[in-house]
Amino acid sequence: MADDPHEPGIEGHPDAAADRSPEVAAARRPGTGRGIGARIALGTLRTAVALVSAAVLAASAYGWIEEHRINAGAAITDVIDTPPPGHRQLDGSMDILLVGLDSRTDAQGRPLPQDVLDQLHAGDDTGELNTDTMILVHIPQDGRRAVAISFPRDSYVQIAGGFGRHKLNSAYARAKMETARILRNHGVTDPARIEQESTVAGRKNLIRTIEDLTGGAVHIDRYAEVNLASFYEVSKVLGGVEVCLRAPTHDDMSGASFPAGRQTVSGAQALSFVRQRHGLPGGDLDRIVRQQVFIGAMVRKVLAGGMLADPGKLSDLVGAVQRSVVLSQGWDLTSFAEQMQDLAGGKMQFRTIPVVGETTVASDGDVLLVNPQQVRAFVTGMAAEAAPAATRPADPTTTGPRPRARGADDDPEEYAPPSTRTAPTVSPPPPLTTTGRTAPSSAATLPTATSSLDETISSDDVPCVN
Repeated sequence: MADDPHEPGIEGHPDAAADRSPEVAAARRPGTGRGIGARIALGTLRTAVALVSAAVLAASAYGWIEEHRINAGAAITDVIDTPPPGHRQLDGSMDILLVGLDSRTDAQGRPLPQDVLDQLHAGDDTGELNTDTMILVHIPQDGRRAVAISFPRDSYVQIAGGFGRHKLNSAYARAKMETARILRNHGVTDPARIEQESTVAGRKNLIRTIEDLTGGAVHIDRYAEVNLASFYEVSKVLGGVEVCLRAPTHDDMSGASFPAGRQTVSGAQALSFVRQRHGLPGGDLDRIVRQQVFIGAMVRKVLAGGMLADPGKLSDLVGAVQRSVVLSQGWDLTSFAEQMQDLAGGKMQFRTIPVVGETTVASDGDVLLVNPQQVRAFVTGMAAEAAPAATRPADPTTTGPRPRARGADDDPEEYAPPSTRTAPTVSPPPPLTTTGRTAPSSAATLPTATSSLDETISSDDVPCVN
């Protein structure tokens, strides 16, 4: 689908559309022009960086006695817009977007030490800023049954800001690069101002893209961003988490080499565990399952493992948060702690949005096809299931924000190429299967929604995965 020349540009800048050029068009295609092996290796590394975020946020909030210290040292960003008129959450809940970024700087913008990059096997910095892990955490008002919904990085979606249809993980980078160029074209020369304003534009564009993808089912009211330093910092504090594999596995590209059964992984081992996608039946979707069980194990260790009762460990964890996590303005950590107290009992579930198929496009390479109608129904349904009984709507498909008028972006024929088109359904898809996706041999056998978990993952168990 071609870009709409009349669509407003980044942050509504009046010159955004006019300022686009062939050079910018090339810059707006992150991830192209690189060897596929190197791209996969770097991409799998970057998916690890947000795995610590759920545990870090829970710990920093639950440890409310450290609130002023966190607020004094943490990086804060103003990226949350006022909810649209008439918007209301399904149950007075909180929706948090957790983002893993491939930046090789800390939360304050300082370059990471080379010894840290070496331990993370970070490789060369290509300058890309793709957000390769995106998790929407929905916490009901009573905090009793949170749900974390993963959005695959290669989902082929309409990018906010007039960029057309591309991989979801490019929404941040495309807006950031174009905003920086617009500022320079208008005479701004201060590097700090360009970096600050373009980064905020990138974050806002990613938030809008995910909100649009859910069809207005959620309004993101909290944002947390982590980078390569986050995994390094927090994994040192936690000292490893327990995971379980169904079979032994070895993969040279990710460095994964594990026996079957339960085991504790930390540091480089933990990174390899969540990086691997080659040799897994479901590829990237099985990797998402690993990410989800790893987050669950981290949440369990932080909230129920006695760490918060240890002043020394809590202090170390708070320090890690300050150095490696960016939070949106307006976090009330004390009330957030109260809302999340019951998560220590394992009341967190992990799911992934439905995927309808996969294909290859010239501008983005291999992509995953998603149906916005299915995504909206799925997210709305998960939020309704998590809601307290007293506030749970009887019919989640008719509750919440009014869906926008259907247009070209909502046409299921629009985002499914002719060879892979399939009749969509708007009912919530079944849970994902741990056996991975069945790679269809033809469009005739393509399922409406492929998935990667056959049961909901909870943070109070250690399920064996591929």
